[in-house]
Amino acid sequence: MAQQLLLILFVAPLTAVALSLGLRHSRIAEYATVAASITDLVVSVPLVMQTMHGTVFFWHRYIEIDTLGAWVILCISIVYALSSMYAVGYMRLLDEEKRLPLFYALFSGFAFTMLAACVMNNVGVFWIAIELTTLISTFLVGFEREAESTEAAWKYIIVVSGGISLALLGTVLFYWGGSFVLGQRYAMTWGALHRSAPEVYQPLLLISFLLVLVGYGTKAGLAPMHTWLPDAHSESPAPVSAMLSGALLNASMLGIARFLGVVSGASINRFAHTAVVAFGIFSFVIAALFIVRQTGIKRLMAYSSVEHIGVQALGLGFGGVFGVAGTFYHMLNHSMNKSLMFFGAGNAMRAYGTKEISGIRHVLKTFPVSGTLWLLGAVGIAGAPPFALFLSEFTILRAGIAGPYRWAVVLFVVFLVVVFIGFLAHFRAMYFDEAPEQQAQQVRQLPWVIWRTLPMWLAFLPLLVLGLWWPHGLWDVFLKISLEMTGGVQ
Repeated sequence: MAQQLLLILFVAPLTAVALSLGLRHSRIAEYATVAASITDLVVSVPLVMQTMHGTVFFWHRYIEIDTLGAWVILCISIVYALSSMYAVGYMRLLDEEKRLPLFYALFSGFAFTMLAACVMNNVGVFWIAIELTTLISTFLVGFEREAESTEAAWKYIIVVSGGISLALLGTVLFYWGGSFVLGQRYAMTWGALHRSAPEVYQPLLLISFLLVLVGYGTKAGLAPMHTWLPDAHSESPAPVSAMLSGALLNASMLGIARFLGVVSGASINRFAHTAVVAFGIFSFVIAALFIVRQTGIKRLMAYSSVEHIGVQALGLGFGGVFGVAGTFYHMLNHSMNKSLMFFGAGNAMRAYGTKEISGIRHVLKTFPVSGTLWLLGAVGIAGAPPFALFLSEFTILRAGIAGPYRWAVVLFVVFLVVVFIGFLAHFRAMYFDEAPEQQAQQVRQLPWVIWRTLPMWLAFLPLLVLGLWWPHGLWDVFLKISLEMTGGVQ
């Protein structure tokens, strides 16, 4: 059953790519991408359930389907589905009809590479899949072909490729260390590295881990390696920004989670967790400070992504069942919430003709429905109840209080308050303040299409439900992920 689900998962986006490039018809490309994304979302749910019965391997063990990978696939598939629907309404506003088939081919190809990374059992092939996500998404970042977007695309590929090169060096050192235990030639699977880690020369193992942490942390947007993220997120088309924030960062965090699991049985385990906590706190602090002083709407969303990837790093660093559960529940919630926020930002930018917060005023008058959803999403992304991010952040706090990182918990709480006040202050201005006298507002009336509103509803409603009710079955999923990270990897 898992093999059939996996086949459908990868054939769907590849079919969308083929139809988009082969037929070169914008409407066919749009609907093929939407159909592929919905198919992947439908398939990803039973795939998670299948992995609860045990890890499944295919293709000479190069492909591995475990609960950890299946959960990240689910999160990516949700963003892929929401973003592809929103793209239908948004991309038509750009007057790029002839280039839309290419956009959707890249869009589905981007989704394919992220999904592929989640099932790679060979550590080297996992690195290749992550690097492919960079190569494809670079063209999406610069799709609008303006000076700012082109600059952002160059900055993205240079910074991220530099970081990923460090991850490659760390991967090579992991393999070299394992060769002293497993022999000169062995299959470099996650399980093999996990079994050999306790016997590897520990200083070498520590250097290897720090290199992959910095490398994949660069791709995930952890500070101080986050410098590509504000530009790439702010200059990309809105559906691409949602994919970068809600999906790509998840695939990168998967690499950190797997390598953290690899060293879980080694004597450097405590130091590795402390390093992850330190990066998480630093990311949170940097994001909070930039959020308070931000002037661009999409850059505000981008620094929010730095904040929330820091929260996930804290959960992984705190460890334990609560830390793991909070991390991956937060991953799911952030994927939906940040998609909602970028969709709202896309609507506002197109209507007001600016990316500047100061140029966006009285949003509810312009967008009564989607503006309300955007405002509620802002409350949710700031970590307020009754939305799901509050519940996942509270779970991570419980993990921190129960462990040796209470200093990090104190900083976490302090800067949570800073983010809450700073982030919502910007929305108060956009919704209730008057425009500066010297700045005449010319609001463009966007034609109403369901594609720009429905994805916002589909993101918002689960955030409300999951904030009020944590399905009991999810605890079983997170417990299984915790076991896989600390010894269940095969």
